[in-house]
Amino acid sequence: MHTVDTSATSTSLIIGASSEIGQALITQLLAEPTQTQIVAVSRNPLKLPPSVRTIICDYTPEAIANVGQELSTLAGSFERIVICNGILHSGAIQPEKRLEDLKLDNMAEVFRVNSIVPALWLQALAPSLRSTTVCPVVLLSARVGSISDNRAGGWYSYRASKAALNMLIQSAAIEFARRAKNVKLVAFHPGTVDTPLSAPFQGNIADGKLFTAAYVAKRMLAVVAQLPADGRASYLDYAGNTIDW
Repeated sequence: MHTVDTSATSTSLIIGASSEIGQALITQLLAEPTQTQIVAVSRNPLKLPPSVRTIICDYTPEAIANVGQELSTLAGSFERIVICNGILHSGAIQPEKRLEDLKLDNMAEVFRVNSIVPALWLQALAPSLRSTTVCPVVLLSARVGSISDNRAGGWYSYRASKAALNMLIQSAAIEFARRAKNVKLVAFHPGTVDTPLSAPFQGNIADGKLFTAAYVAKRMLAVVAQLPADGRASYLDYAGNTIDW
């Protein structure tokens, strides 16, 4: 495991850095005139500039806990954290259109990646998040995770796993309000991004609503930059609009 720099005063942490959005965030941060250290956590090695500290993690509970311990050695504070882990389809896993499509193993895997892994990251990072510096912690949710906004049905596992993620974020925000008042948790809907994740489902996207990862990264950083640490979770889209839970 790569040893992170312990002399930096602030750190931007990108988890799931091999994703298109993760890589776009790193590119955006590298272009900013800042002294922030960038730490990228990824399952596989990435070709990144030497200034970016990389940590390899297979996202098992043990590996996540170990990374959390390593990150606790950082000097200074976290300036922002983005958790990009997520799955919509993979091989035999496809969004379900009917109840007959539900399969236990597929549902369990979608919940593991979309809900459980992000929650384990919040657990692992919690000891390192006490600071006087406001730190937005952004987790990639989706508008389809909104229970009140569900008008089309289907996509059972994906919808439910993102709704579960939203509830985990809400509960964690209540806890962080007591133990780390500088933390601002954000469930972020990036819109439909032109990535392999959305590729099979882009046919019905309205003109102008298929976004590049670079655009989403820029919008995410802009949306969360001015959010106050108010002890509450926010559910926001790429335009900064609030989504009903």
